[in-house]
Amino acid sequence: MTGTLTPELESVVARAAAAAPAFAATSPEERARAIVAVADALEDAKAHLVEIGMRETGLTEARLSGEVTRTAVQLRLFADTLVDGGYLDARIDYADSDFALGVRPDIRRTHLPLGPVINFSASNFPFAFSVMGGDSASILAAGCPLIVKAHSGHPELSDATAEVAAAALAGAGMPEGTFQLIHGREAGVEVLKDPRIKAGAFTGSIAVGRLLADIAASRPAPIPFYGELGSVNPVFVTAAAIAERAGEIASGYLTSVAGSAGQLCTKPGFVFVPAGSELPDAVAAAHAAGELPEHRLLDPRIARSFAERRDAILAAQGVRAVIPGGVRFDDAGQGWATPTVVAVSLDDFRVGKEALVEEAFGPLSILVEVPEGTDLAALMPEFYEGNLTGTLHLSAEEATGETANAAELQALVSAIAAQVGRVLFNGWSTGVAVTPAQQHGGPWPATTNDASTSVGTSAIKRFLRPVAYQNAPDAFLPAALRDANPAGVPQAIAPAGESKSWGARWR
Repeated sequence: MTGTLTPELESVVARAAAAAPAFAATSPEERARAIVAVADALEDAKAHLVEIGMRETGLTEARLSGEVTRTAVQLRLFADTLVDGGYLDARIDYADSDFALGVRPDIRRTHLPLGPVINFSASNFPFAFSVMGGDSASILAAGCPLIVKAHSGHPELSDATAEVAAAALAGAGMPEGTFQLIHGREAGVEVLKDPRIKAGAFTGSIAVGRLLADIAASRPAPIPFYGELGSVNPVFVTAAAIAERAGEIASGYLTSVAGSAGQLCTKPGFVFVPAGSELPDAVAAAHAAGELPEHRLLDPRIARSFAERRDAILAAQGVRAVIPGGVRFDDAGQGWATPTVVAVSLDDFRVGKEALVEEAFGPLSILVEVPEGTDLAALMPEFYEGNLTGTLHLSAEEATGETANAAELQALVSAIAAQVGRVLFNGWSTGVAVTPAQQHGGPWPATTNDASTSVGTSAIKRFLRPVAYQNAPDAFLPAALRDANPAGVPQAIAPAGESKSWGARWR
């Protein structure tokens, strides 16, 4: 024992550590079959799991049912990624006696699993970012034993999901200890501190994410920690776009703000619009045309926090309500919210920055009215450190890149890209496609590591480490590095004899 873990947690970590070599040694095909088995089992159990999720989270049947499907698709995507092998980034430099710097040895590089990983699951996506969500999928695909710290907002659903997943993995022949679930914040912290744990993942608040990241970094042997934290996802809308389709933009904006009671890390928190534009009135009209029903927030703590943030925003200088919205608390302490949209001038936004710029986790968004001639590109670094997304709404003519303001718009796109992980055009950030090229990450405080993503096939790289083999006999090489390439993975090969021509074409 380590001396710090309870007997129960010691057993969990010991099983994960014991499983690590055997799980890492499984073939990509074996792991692919195992995670597809989990995907199939989750969909088979969908009705039961969704019923529990509705009761514990207040999210709708349609939302949760779609999230189970998304989770299954994500697992199947990683299965194909495993068998393709491109994620291994296999590189082979053949021995070269005539190398430009002297004799070059045979060097071959690939990636190996880190070892046991703990994943702290999220409250707002009880399937897609929870027990078997994106982080868990990429951890298992990488060949790392997984310990999930269940979220306190849906403990029964976490147990039920874990039971389904564990049975599917065992049925597929994965080693005992490949997947385990624990409960309790302190338990999660103690496991994160254990030297047998080689990485951590987290989706949640900035405060908790920073606490866990600091623990991971301050261990005697620091480990990678991948946290997805806070994001306000700024949006810029041009005057020409508003003139062209104000109603469409207003309707899409309201849907994005109100969806799942605004409890999404990709919700558009701020929308910069030209001062005097018709968009605020169009938003109010869109709301009046089909007023949205109240929606329960995930739990009483989140509801109280949202109510406090909403009150602070409404009290800030110059803020006016476009859609007043509200929060109602029932006898059980659960909060029920309707969307709130406010508007404020850029000058008052600057004055009230401290009260306004922090994320409001719930159905609230701020329209910032910007005077003509404002340098829009300069607004990004003025207000934001980092975000998951940034969005630009253009007119059809502006999208050609040939209008008088093209240079200004290009500068704005560059400024947005410098501070976000995903740049959107003429859309809304609350849709995160599960697809190989997706980037769901961004500079601090959006994530603790802006070179990583928690959605898309690149997510697997977080839980692997590079290893090079020098002059290794073929029999001792990983399959991905052998000349015969039995796994059929992509190999980047540097043949002998090319080094003396490097750079020649640039002379």
